[in-house]
Amino acid sequence: MTNSEFLEILEILQKSVPSNSPSNILKNSFKRTPFTILIATLLSLRTKDEFTAKVCKILFSIANTPQEILDIPINRLEEIVKATGMYRKKARVIQEVSFTIIDRFNGVVPNSKKELLSIKGVGEKTANIVLNNAFNIPSIAVDTHVHRITNMLGFIDTKNNKETLKELERKVPKEYWSRLNFTIVSFGQTICLPRGAKCDICPIVPYCHSIKK
Repeated sequence: MTNSEFLEILEILQKSVPSNSPSNILKNSFKRTPFTILIATLLSLRTKDEFTAKVCKILFSIANTPQEILDIPINRLEEIVKATGMYRKKARVIQEVSFTIIDRFNGVVPNSKKELLSIKGVGEKTANIVLNNAFNIPSIAVDTHVHRITNMLGFIDTKNNKETLKELERKVPKEYWSRLNFTIVSFGQTICLPRGAKCDICPIVPYCHSIKK
């Protein structure tokens, strides 16, 4: 697949993202600030956006600043975030991240990748999502959908998320970086499912390397 074909796909998919996609539901479930975006991203790790959305709606109605997160007793915080899975670990992580933001960054989420990655518990995917969504800094966040679908289409040939990020940054023009994750993730959640893909209603079937093969 050529670069121009992949960019055409992004344009098509961006126009076809349903308003009720899990990604959209999560996006619209809370007031978005750099801090709430960071915490929501940490809570979303290895869980479905629908569950994360419900938890974020409850959590951020109680606490939406680092200090307010720290003011919640750990056992209560665990109960609030329980639906996202791995709740004990996630509760500890978001409190540790909140403490670090207060202690090292005066309560303000940093807007550089280097500083974000220096916070224990924040990985590259999380940092890129925050840069993109909180600060409008072009970045590509690679998750299971982005890795799976870009390889399935035959645009890249990589073995893991790290390789995928490197290849996408090399091949995709920077002006497309900001829309890439949300567009492809929404597509992977609603049409190109890991199991039971809805090829009969897929808007990019003519481009699909997997079907052609």
